[in-house]
Amino acid sequence: MEKLFDSELKVMEPLWADGAQTAGALAKRLGDSCGWNRNTTYTVIKKLIDKGAVARSDPGFVCAPLVSREEVQRLETDSLITRLFGGSKAQFLSAFLSEKGGLTPGEAEQLRELIRNWE
Repeated sequence: MEKLFDSELKVMEPLWADGAQTAGALAKRLGDSCGWNRNTTYTVIKKLIDKGAVARSDPGFVCAPLVSREEVQRLETDSLITRLFGGSKAQFLSAFLSEKGGLTPGEAEQLRELIRNWE
């Protein structure tokens, strides 16, 4: 799947949160939250359809997500790690953990649990 841009993610968020809805409902929602006009929303929906991220059905121009939030997160994370860390997840994690402030004890335990489950 192709990368989703910020504007496309703004359309995907309500679809992930609430499921399929009409393009008109999305346009109203994004008009209220982002100040977009109807044409902007419809243009972005068209791009998402072309990328295979959204399906459109009639009647009513109902839009439904074809990719999950987790799938997009995984693709974006893999792209970031490849681009900035040469594909090394260890280097990524090292850079992440060296961030000022570090992790809370609860977050550190969550990471340990994730690693234990992975093993």
